[in-house]
Amino acid sequence: MSSFARVWRAVPTLLRIGVAETVAYRAEFLVWILTSTMPLIMLGLWTSVASEAPFRTFSSSRFVAYYLSVLIVRHLTSNWVAWQLSEEIRLGVLSMRLLRPIHPFFSYAATHIAALPFRSLIALPLTFILLISSGASALSTDPLQLALLLPSLFFAWLITFGILFALGCTSFWFTQMFGLFNFYFGVWSLFSGYLLPIALLPSWIGRIAEYSPFYAMLGAPIELMTESLTPHQLGVLFARQALWAVAAVATAFWVWRAGVRRFEAVGG
Repeated sequence: MSSFARVWRAVPTLLRIGVAETVAYRAEFLVWILTSTMPLIMLGLWTSVASEAPFRTFSSSRFVAYYLSVLIVRHLTSNWVAWQLSEEIRLGVLSMRLLRPIHPFFSYAATHIAALPFRSLIALPLTFILLISSGASALSTDPLQLALLLPSLFFAWLITFGILFALGCTSFWFTQMFGLFNFYFGVWSLFSGYLLPIALLPSWIGRIAEYSPFYAMLGAPIELMTESLTPHQLGVLFARQALWAVAAVATAFWVWRAGVRRFEAVGG
């Protein structure tokens, strides 16, 4: 409880630090936003395909709703903690974080949460306008699904952050991680629904994707925004997200503990 209370008291300070870091590195921050525009490219491609007739069950308006929802969820749940952590381990800067009374998981999390308003101000207004004007007919209007969207986004963010934090911790053992990061991004892009809807994948790949953490990181909130789900489907969706959130955070702390012991032994 004392550790939790210490983290809770430090939250305002950690958020202020996160805002300061975002402002200080605004050029890198802008580049990060601009590299997240792949859904707009896929939107142009698939709306052209479906302009004359629906492609399977996807009409042009449904593709618009899907890919703009992807863009929204991507901006609200993505982070760069793996790259940040890897760089700090490689340069030895992480030593300064180890001197603080707050676990780095929480300090990194606060930094990335503090950046969300800035990302939202830049990327989301135009996306929402396009979504409502061009893809509104394909959006869900179920009040329960819309009410559950926020907790689903929280789970998606937590899974994403936990997995990327664990991935960044592998830099305790390896000096060059960009190959692994790129491999992760490729697998995530396929199984999360980032490149194309899971319904358009071969059925066996789609089944694997639905049970993977990648779908819980992106596809699940998109389902709430664009599909009509039964109560049973909603329960399954949230159960999977909750389980993956617990697993992601537990894995992040486990890999951190294993890696930081090696870091202290080598650097100490």
